[in-house]
Amino acid sequence: MKIPTTLKHKPVIVGEDYGNIDGRNAYNTDVKGLSLGLAQWNDRGKLDISAKVWRHTGEKWSRQSEEMPLHRVLDLAIFLCEAEKYFREAYRYENLYDPENPIISRVGLQGDAMTVKVCIENEMINEDIKTVKQVISNDSELLGERFSVLSRLLKELGY
Repeated sequence: MKIPTTLKHKPVIVGEDYGNIDGRNAYNTDVKGLSLGLAQWNDRGKLDISAKVWRHTGEKWSRQSEEMPLHRVLDLAIFLCEAEKYFREAYRYENLYDPENPIISRVGLQGDAMTVKVCIENEMINEDIKTVKQVISNDSELLGERFSVLSRLLKELGY
């Protein structure tokens, strides 16, 4: 199911098949995807981005907030790490992505995989992807500190 690009949250990096790896709810969940993009409380051009868990009622996309199970928190961390890794090399592309191959990676979990890709269906992707890259760059100290803590904790846990 395609994540909508016409709502207030403007997706830039998407995981549209998240429902296949949604923990114990895999293949039987209303969570259809994850995205990293322009925050819904944002006016275009401002520098705020957000991660979003996309829920679908069966009839329409829901704006409902949710408490996330622990595996989803980790899945979002994995998703963010993939985006961070991608943006470190995105300068290689004229518009920070390859429109012929928007797939960033496939993350294998639970015997399936989540495809992380640039959302080329977003009509403003050329502008929005630059904004997201800039915010990640501006927040590199905040994010870097958290990545370091996460890395340290994972190592301490034996991962």
